[in-house]
Amino acid sequence: MASSAGHLRPGRYLAFFALIVIVLYALVFLTGNHKPTPKLGIDLQGGTRVTLTARTPDGGQPTRESLNQARQIIERRVNGIGVGGTEVLLDGNNVVITVPGEQGDQAKNLGKTAKLGFRKVVSAATQPVVPPQTNPPPATNTPTSGAPTSGAPSSSAPAATSSAPPSSPVAGGGGGAAAAPAQQQSTTPAPPSSSTTPPPSSQAPAPSDGSVDAKTAQEIQAAKALRQNKDLIGADGQPNQELVTKAMAALTCAPNANDPLEGNDDPKLPLVACGDHDTYKYLLEPEFLPGTEISDANSTFNTQNGQWVVNLSFKSEGTKIWADFTSKNVNQQAAFVLDTQVVSAPNIQVAILDGNTQITGKFTQAEAKDLSDILKYGSLPLSFASSDATTVSATLGYASLQAGLIAGGIGLLVVFVYCLFYYRLLGVLTILSLALSGALVFAVLVLLGRWIGYTLDLAGIAGLIIAIGITADSFVIYFERLKDEIREGRTFRSAVPRGWVRARRTILASDGVSFLAAAILYVIAVGDVQGFAFTLGMSTVLDLVVVYLVTHPLVAMVSTSKSKFLSNPRNLGLGAVQQVGSQRKKSTSVGRANVKEA
Repeated sequence: MASSAGHLRPGRYLAFFALIVIVLYALVFLTGNHKPTPKLGIDLQGGTRVTLTARTPDGGQPTRESLNQARQIIERRVNGIGVGGTEVLLDGNNVVITVPGEQGDQAKNLGKTAKLGFRKVVSAATQPVVPPQTNPPPATNTPTSGAPTSGAPSSSAPAATSSAPPSSPVAGGGGGAAAAPAQQQSTTPAPPSSSTTPPPSSQAPAPSDGSVDAKTAQEIQAAKALRQNKDLIGADGQPNQELVTKAMAALTCAPNANDPLEGNDDPKLPLVACGDHDTYKYLLEPEFLPGTEISDANSTFNTQNGQWVVNLSFKSEGTKIWADFTSKNVNQQAAFVLDTQVVSAPNIQVAILDGNTQITGKFTQAEAKDLSDILKYGSLPLSFASSDATTVSATLGYASLQAGLIAGGIGLLVVFVYCLFYYRLLGVLTILSLALSGALVFAVLVLLGRWIGYTLDLAGIAGLIIAIGITADSFVIYFERLKDEIREGRTFRSAVPRGWVRARRTILASDGVSFLAAAILYVIAVGDVQGFAFTLGMSTVLDLVVVYLVTHPLVAMVSTSKSKFLSNPRNLGLGAVQQVGSQRKKSTSVGRANVKEA
């Protein structure tokens, strides 16, 4: 048995473990942001929580399938923009988005309904009530169309409807600042620059309470009857001035206006909608291209004009529809309608046959990124009532964390004292193994936070604390097996390899059951419970690494040591069992001698 312990070559196991630790900490300090700290969840560092309530046009209950689809789309947005630690959960008819840290603005964007559609502009006008300005510019007449030229988009604006005063300036395809002269804009194939007005920084909010009652349903139906009437546009394609005037007069375009049609408009009917910056009103034809046909959208900086741009590309069917529309409507306007809000209505300069379109304007980097993210990650199947992001304080989380760490520290101290009292030098090896296990777990948590966005929360810390007990239990199993071997009369040196063979089966079975339970819990659970299951399962796997590569090799090294201090059974907490083993060995020898004498 002594030779078996010698053949173990514990130095190689310890060197391999040291190599693993060195590699992990090299990755911690030399990659990423070089900060050796794990990502923390919302309960530890605070953050933002947004609750979105699903709405339906008739006020009925949304289907579970639609809610699940909406949740999945929002999760794709989360993954796409790299917001780490975000949770997207269903709570009845609500979708609850929780974002840790200072990412509240991104949380708001995640919940935008983004019901995008493309409609042809029939007519446009400034709204009757224009926000007051200190020095309002003089009224202008309708600009005339000009031939498009390279590098300078043409100006083409439809005639004003009768709802606008005669002296009111006419929208130039999307609008600019309130009461400002119309901006020139166009849509051309990418990569050449094309100009549209920037999208609004925030969409017109839906009812703050997100109610889906009879009153809301009536408001939606009334708005549809007035602003989505097939008679708004005659058979000849000309607007019905009387109906359009009434619809535009009833439509309020203001930053805080409540639009019951937000996300609930009928794509098969004409639409009267507010324009960019709530300054212009549009009469639009039925939707000819849904936003679901968008293949990709991204924001880039155009070095030619020094502006941020949004690039759009379409799927195969969308490319055909867009090519056909742009071919037939050169020098006409196409409105990009996002939740009944016209975010851009550029003039089409040339036919765009390949579908690659570039939207430019006075975008900031954040505005371009927000718009491209919303368009890229899909339209939601339901309309949601917008909700202001609520800041969640980490005070309660820190208090709970402090209490948990104190409890965990006390428990760990009790384990240390017990191990030192009961196992003595073997207890020191237990403490060393636990410390190395903690170092291994910490490095893995930091790297997982960088690589997969894993965030550590209170539930995860609870899983780590419980895993300490699982790790200590592995040591107890091993040491008790050693005692069993010594009770049978074997020396400590010969008991180590035999005890390890018997103990590792039990350790594998115990850790296997713990890992299986954690895996099942992770699969069937959601939210914080998943974090608990993840850290528990991860720590269980790392426990095996420590027991195999650290604890057993250290015990083997002690058993083969020539030091009198290390070889003294009393210093190892094995004095009592060795006496029992010696007595049993003597009794056995006496019994054999008596048998021979007989």
